[in-house]
Amino acid sequence: MSASGGTRAIVAALGANLAIAVAKFVAFAFSGSSSMLAEGVHSVADSGNQALLLVGGRKARRKASEEHPFGYGRERYIYGFLVSIVLFTIGGVFALYEGYEKIKEPHPLEHWYWPVGVLLFAVVAEGFSFRTAIKESNELRGKQSWRSFVRTAKAPELPVVLLEDFGALVGLVLALGGVCLTIATGDSVWDGIGTLCIGTLLVLIALVLAAETKSLLLGEAAGPDQVARIRAAAVDGTTVTRVIHMRTLHLGPEELLVAAKIAVRAEDTAAQVARAIDAAEARIREAVPIARVIYLEPDIYSETAAAAGEDPAATPGGPGHAP
Repeated sequence: MSASGGTRAIVAALGANLAIAVAKFVAFAFSGSSSMLAEGVHSVADSGNQALLLVGGRKARRKASEEHPFGYGRERYIYGFLVSIVLFTIGGVFALYEGYEKIKEPHPLEHWYWPVGVLLFAVVAEGFSFRTAIKESNELRGKQSWRSFVRTAKAPELPVVLLEDFGALVGLVLALGGVCLTIATGDSVWDGIGTLCIGTLLVLIALVLAAETKSLLLGEAAGPDQVARIRAAAVDGTTVTRVIHMRTLHLGPEELLVAAKIAVRAEDTAAQVARAIDAAEARIREAVPIARVIYLEPDIYSETAAAAGEDPAATPGGPGHAP
């Protein structure tokens, strides 16, 4: 996985979650707090999620084969989608069930200082992990808002870690609130309510992650800025006069497929057109380095055919149109 994949953020989150999970289960054993149990399971789920992201990154580095000629870059999207499922089932649904059981049959909270101490430790550890994820994301985010970054990022790891860490911090605050209200009122129903809130939060985060990674799995185009650079690089104004139509597709976070029909001069020879295509490919790769797979089809531009629109069947060289 490349640096842009956020490996440091994943490793930081994995280390923090493993330590926090152990501490939470110890606190649950001494106090009987359902919030602690839900949070402990949440941390175990998060640790598994980070392990899945690391496995996905490793598998994505495999070389292309005859069976998979475009490589394995989408492995990272598949494992990102698996993370959303794990977070939904093991994290969110379990917390909802545990919260319901706690409200239905309240149990007294014993040794309250255990869960409070562990939660404060967890806030510090999760804060460190979240800070690392923010720092890694800022290298890619630029001037985008955080919402826009999560929605448009092509590498799934950083949005996943960001949302997991954010959810973990909010969940810790909810758990701490439930425990403190239980201590103050003597009513352990508050602990169950805090657990229900944690479960609801995790389910919502899982649904957001599932929607975003599903979009990546289906196949997303290059961003508007990259498309503009590709179009500008393809045209030299001499042999290649314009881009008639173009399609882009992410084969992985750092690998882009570009397929375009380009206009060349009618009087150019086949050798001149071939050299122009090679030059255009070189310019595109220089402008957008992740454009690894490029297919350029030469054609003679027709104003009449172009007026039909962007439909490839209605553009020059398409079905029903003579060159």
